[in-house]
Amino acid sequence: MALTPARTMPGVLELLPLDQIAFQRMLDTIRRNYERFGFLPIETPVIEHSDVLLTKTGGETERQVYFVQSTGSLNAETKNGVPELALRFDLTVPLARYVAEHEHDLSFPFRRYQMQRVYRGERAQRGRFREFYQCDIDVIGKDSLSVRYDAEIPAVIHSVFRELNIGAFTIQLNNRKLMRGYFENLGVTDPEQQMLVLREVDKLDKRGPDYVRETLTGEGFGLSAEAAEKILAFVQVRSTSVDDAFVKLDALGNGSEVFEQGRAELKEVLGLIRDFGVPESYFALNLSIARGLDYYTGTVYETTLNDHPGIGSICSGGRYENLAGQYTKSHLPGVGISIGLTRLYWQLRDAGLISTAQSTVDVLVTQMDPSLLPTYLAVANDLRGAGIATEVVMESGKLGKQFKYADRAGIRFAIVIGEDEVAKDVVTVKDLRREDQFEVSRADLVKTLRVELAQAEIGR
Repeated sequence: MALTPARTMPGVLELLPLDQIAFQRMLDTIRRNYERFGFLPIETPVIEHSDVLLTKTGGETERQVYFVQSTGSLNAETKNGVPELALRFDLTVPLARYVAEHEHDLSFPFRRYQMQRVYRGERAQRGRFREFYQCDIDVIGKDSLSVRYDAEIPAVIHSVFRELNIGAFTIQLNNRKLMRGYFENLGVTDPEQQMLVLREVDKLDKRGPDYVRETLTGEGFGLSAEAAEKILAFVQVRSTSVDDAFVKLDALGNGSEVFEQGRAELKEVLGLIRDFGVPESYFALNLSIARGLDYYTGTVYETTLNDHPGIGSICSGGRYENLAGQYTKSHLPGVGISIGLTRLYWQLRDAGLISTAQSTVDVLVTQMDPSLLPTYLAVANDLRGAGIATEVVMESGKLGKQFKYADRAGIRFAIVIGEDEVAKDVVTVKDLRREDQFEVSRADLVKTLRVELAQAEIGR
């Protein structure tokens, strides 16, 4: 029988165990910080009804959706040529459906976090994934939601990335109302044209000012050279502190009602971020941040690594006016962010900013003498009872080979018990990292290993 080649499809991240541990620890760190700020977990199904999932999409997103059909329904009729079910492509649309469906059972403001895989039919290329983890938080209000929550989100971002310890970063903020109001002052009043300008402005850091200038004054936009220059000057505003941001916002002059709303919101948010205890070196005003998605209506965020700008945004999001308007008549404004963890992990590993983790197993109990297996199991039970992750070698073999197995598996400590150790009621502990060993009584084994493991944790 011919063998089927073992292979994964392009666009997925499949890791070896020690890399998976490093990835899992990043997930655990994010989850821990989300919960620390009072966010509650939810999960939604991977598969949603197509009409629900695609209510507010179109264009590129709809072309990337994976539809789902069972083998029994392959020949079944479809609605408008679309199968009944599809895989979710983000966590925001399922959240909108979830809140609309469970609205009367939820307490508002509803603070949720969600860390699950999503699926997009991306073109297979380096760093682009078809299956990937998103780690989202959102605060959703009923009828209204204070802009103060917009200031809490950067506090969460700061807490997460400080604990992930991946280098200096900056949370960059802007406000879509401020941008729209500024465009109105320049005569760009049509909402569709404003949205097109926003999308071009969002390309400034990637494509440069010359590209944006040429696009804004070219066919399809037709802005005057003066208007294009003013927009470019506006979007290149950056701040070095909260007080500096206030000065630069005031220097923009007077504007329309929506412009003044955006400026007032930005000032309040920036001041409150400082009150949340986030150091001013970690956040800044950046009037080029627009976010490409249409549903953002106020504050927007992007977070970048200071020493690795080429990685791009590692966390982004913003304020939206009505999350679930396609599914309920209730007005549900919200604010949130998303960390695309799969791509971030891949980029950080590729840049050498994270390395393979240590094993989740602390101790390997080796087997010198098959007749002593009950002793080995008893020692392992004592260690596990004390919360020390322990593996037992269940088949006899050369001791050197057992040590080599532990070393390759990332296990630090190997315990050796032979007739001499049994006679003295001791065990030999071999530290495979330091390449030394010591004897300790069975009674003191748990206490000794706890000290060693605690010191190893401090030294990480």
